[in-house]
Amino acid sequence: MADRQNIMIVDDDPNIAKLIQLLLEKEGFDVTVQERGDDAVAAFQKNPPSLMLLDVMLPGMDGWQVCRAIRQTSSIPIIMLTAKDDTFDKVLGLELGADDYITKPFENKELVARVKAVLRRTNQNETEKGTLSFPGLTISQDKYEVYFQGNRLDLPPKELEVLYYLASYPNHVFTREQLLEQVWGFDFFGDSRTVDVHIKRLREKLAGSETLGWQIKTVWGVGYKFEVK
Repeated sequence: MADRQNIMIVDDDPNIAKLIQLLLEKEGFDVTVQERGDDAVAAFQKNPPSLMLLDVMLPGMDGWQVCRAIRQTSSIPIIMLTAKDDTFDKVLGLELGADDYITKPFENKELVARVKAVLRRTNQNETEKGTLSFPGLTISQDKYEVYFQGNRLDLPPKELEVLYYLASYPNHVFTREQLLEQVWGFDFFGDSRTVDVHIKRLREKLAGSETLGWQIKTVWGVGYKFEVK
């Protein structure tokens, strides 16, 4: 039997920490809890977990400081927990190396699904850094290659980068502004319709992907996501 994966919860609210612990233990994970940021870093150095659920507001060290400290030596997946539903905070977390973020209050099923998705993607990436694989699709950012149903697609760099970024966070919704910031950079002053054009072209080239269990989906009034069923 494979070793059970260990999740470290870092949250100074004992009620939230206990709720998450019970949810994840029910799913078969081993769970440890730390209430302080500095204690979490010390515990990580002794016994690194498979994934860290990291609150932003913490005593000792805040979540941003913990994330920076972990990223100096490790690429373990980190999901930020934040009560602030603010684009700047979310983008900052991703810039510091977080793999995903969840805004409180959260749906129990969504939290569990996010944890499993990030772990699944991390396990896929262990075999070849910079490569994402889904049924009928392989995206290599290192080689700038995309294969769809066995055929190589000739994608312009920005189309590949949009696809890779979305696919790196399955089922996560990104606004057009977030995609502009992450793919084109903060110094890009184009308008958000640029994202729409790239998404349209990708969908044309990936026609039929929904039959494989994934697709680039529009979330009306919000943005786009790489939906995996």
